[in-house]
Amino acid sequence: MNTEALNLGDDNSLLLVDDDEAFLRRLAKAMEKRGFAVEMADSVAAGTAIATARPPAYAVVDLRLEDGNGLDVVEKLRAQRPESRVVVLTGYGAIATAVAAVKIGAVDYLAKPADATDVTNALLARNDGLPPPPENPMSADRVRWEHIQRVYELCDRNVSETARRLSMHRRTLQRILAKRSPR
Repeated sequence: MNTEALNLGDDNSLLLVDDDEAFLRRLAKAMEKRGFAVEMADSVAAGTAIATARPPAYAVVDLRLEDGNGLDVVEKLRAQRPESRVVVLTGYGAIATAVAAVKIGAVDYLAKPADATDVTNALLARNDGLPPPPENPMSADRVRWEHIQRVYELCDRNVSETARRLSMHRRTLQRILAKRSPR
């Protein structure tokens, strides 16, 4: 694929911010093949520094990073370059964070695992229509399992507290946690 085929415009610069090094490298390689000039950052501090010094035309930012919230990078980027197209990625999707991301300027909000095609479609989609649905979305069982795991981790792996917050019986939650993740 080349830049003209994707219609990236005059500036094909892309900032990728994610603290998962393996995912970051895979996505960077795939996006370079699609014609983007990729710059990588693995923290809020590094992403903010790049957004300030060399604001890119496109950005893909993970919501939860080791040193803070990826929305800080989005805000800095939008302040430096308002026309940039930013997609927020997260493994822990929630309506509140999706709304917050869009309010501060993200053009889309994708749940991990998102592949390079999903990211490219979201980055290049224009306001006249929605991007096509993902080829292989997570199943409802998988989304439920991911949500339970997220709340469990946020409760410091305390089963009783997690069950209380999810309005679920503690023993039912223990059974769910003992099983393998659904596909």
